[in-house]
Amino acid sequence: MSAPIRHVLVAGSGLTAWCAAAALKRRAPFLEVTLLATPPARDALADRISCTLPSLPGFQADLGIGEDDGVTRAGAGYRLGTRFSGWADGLPDYVHAYGGYGHAIGPAAFHLHWVRAVQEGRAAPFDAYCPAAQLARIGGFVPPSPGTPFAGHEYGLTLDLARHVAMMRAFALHVGVRETSGSVARVEVNDQGRVTATALQHGPVLTADLYIDATGPAALLRGSIDNVWQDWHDWLPCDRVLLGTQVSGEGAPVLTPVTAHGAGWHWSSGEQVGIAYSIAHLSDADAATMLARDGTMVDAPIAIRPGTRTQAWRGNCIAIGDAATQIEPLEWCNLHLALSAIDRLVTMLPDTAMAEVEAADFNRQTLAEAERVRDFLAAHYRTARRPEPMWQTVAQAEPPATLAHTLDQFGERGRLPFYEEETFTRDGWAAILLGQGYLPRRIDPLVHGIPVAEADAAMARMTDAIAAALPHVPAHAQWRAAQMRRLAR
Repeated sequence: MSAPIRHVLVAGSGLTAWCAAAALKRRAPFLEVTLLATPPARDALADRISCTLPSLPGFQADLGIGEDDGVTRAGAGYRLGTRFSGWADGLPDYVHAYGGYGHAIGPAAFHLHWVRAVQEGRAAPFDAYCPAAQLARIGGFVPPSPGTPFAGHEYGLTLDLARHVAMMRAFALHVGVRETSGSVARVEVNDQGRVTATALQHGPVLTADLYIDATGPAALLRGSIDNVWQDWHDWLPCDRVLLGTQVSGEGAPVLTPVTAHGAGWHWSSGEQVGIAYSIAHLSDADAATMLARDGTMVDAPIAIRPGTRTQAWRGNCIAIGDAATQIEPLEWCNLHLALSAIDRLVTMLPDTAMAEVEAADFNRQTLAEAERVRDFLAAHYRTARRPEPMWQTVAQAEPPATLAHTLDQFGERGRLPFYEEETFTRDGWAAILLGQGYLPRRIDPLVHGIPVAEADAAMARMTDAIAAALPHVPAHAQWRAAQMRRLAR
């Protein structure tokens, strides 16, 4: 007979583990939550990449962590998007911002009108119609501000990782999470595929009703049950990440630059810099040489296996973060997928029966989300315009069926099918595809219902409104300084 679960064991010591423990205890306070702080996993990108999507501020707000603690005191900066350079030879850089691009004109979406205008030589760059993108391009920042062009955007964060982990750990302990530490020596699994105990090398045997594995790619708990894996290497070619630290007196940029190179791409987010690359096309030593310019301190390379578990939840054990999905940090989805899984777990919290039908639905949603993130990242490579062998190989690979459907529909007349568990908006998809020069072959018939002059005037009003508002916004550093002054009062 089933009963409510009482004890949850979260294994891991990084941001992913502390977020899981804090969320479970905060949102289900009847649980006894223990965090087993295992040795840090240096290959857990969800715990090591400083850039985040807007999901992190929202996740923290749901727990009652406001901006004073979750951003300002923790030393985070704000992010409005990413600037891509070099992904399409012959085309200028473009911005994927976390906000809307234009607005519908008549019955047709904005990007459909833009396609007509650009084919006739009358349009500004696509991100010129995005208030958040233009705000980010000048290095400014304001939160969503009703009554202005900057009313509808979201923002991610650039983290001071050590301070953020310390903040989340303090919060988790404050709400009642118990902490113990040790290295996993043995995981006991019964004939039904359930974890029954976790033995430490120097410590007690730990038991729980539910086990959360946030130990990184090693998946110390979940991997004891099975290691069934869906491989994505054909579509996401970067299987190495090299991180570095540089002295940055200016702080993290509000618009994170991502620049393609012959074997992958590199980025800079204030003190953290990094390079993602294919080991088949660039050696670790050459990658380190590329990254180590201007006094950058370079870490050891991290090997990743692009792909995901088809069943993050088996028995009474759930993998999150890199224990469930490994991807290069393009578009900063690593931590996001972990946070989404945590939210899903709280919503679908099981009882001691651990009903297979419930696990199956969790796995269905989790896999659908991970695969759609894969599609979004793979679209960058599929539509890129670079001559090097790595880029040509991945661009010619047969895409996943869901991505092929999206690209076929968009490539014909600009339609953007939307799947369950999408992470990125239709505007986000359009920003990437149009920014890389992937234009529809035909003009959508709905566009022809609006006279050209009327559409042009509407588009001009959009850019004029953005241009008029930009001089009145503070620089990102000014906004952060004002927050610090307020806290110091």
